[in-house]
Amino acid sequence: MRVLIAEDERMLADSIAEGLRAEALAVDVAYDGDAALELLGVNDYDVLVLDRDLPVVHGDDVCRAVVESGAHVRVLMLTAAAAVRARVEGLGLGADDYLTKPFAFEELVARIHALGRRARPADPPALQRAGIRLDPARREVYRDGRYVHLARKEFGLLAELLRADGAVVSAERLLEKVWDEHTDPFTNTVRVTMMKLRRKLGDPPVVETVQGVGYRIT
Repeated sequence: MRVLIAEDERMLADSIAEGLRAEALAVDVAYDGDAALELLGVNDYDVLVLDRDLPVVHGDDVCRAVVESGAHVRVLMLTAAAAVRARVEGLGLGADDYLTKPFAFEELVARIHALGRRARPADPPALQRAGIRLDPARREVYRDGRYVHLARKEFGLLAELLRADGAVVSAERLLEKVWDEHTDPFTNTVRVTMMKLRRKLGDPPVVETVQGVGYRIT
């Protein structure tokens, strides 16, 4: 899942981003509304965590722009305005959810995951193919009944391949969904992480490289 944090309190924004990355999410950060709109225009996000009181372009205007664009990104408004009227206004602008500051990080994570499930077709309780079973909720992977310990990015790659259900997934798509904007698009990080994933999954090999196109689980 890829998330955009639009929050002008830099310490808070960076802290949220760090925590979400520890949850195996790909996270970008914008510190004003204009930067948020620019990132939304070039990246495919599942969830936007949006502070209402953003500088340059107000958060309400960012929300309106998202709704008018028809983008599938789900909007979670994050704001200090806790009054019922403020929440009603935010939801009326087209936000999908509303969370007031201060908040429990665990609740924020749960709400982001819930919105992410609404942003795409729902995953089954476990993703399965070719003897591999991946449980997104428990973050567990098994290969023919054997537990496989995966690092966060390896887990993310495997989840995207399993969601494709045998279709080829390009390296660019994997880079977009599993990493964030600071990753060099010309890096070989996908290939290196894929090598580690294959090694941990063991034999016989299940991840096929389709030359010049991408990867798939056969």
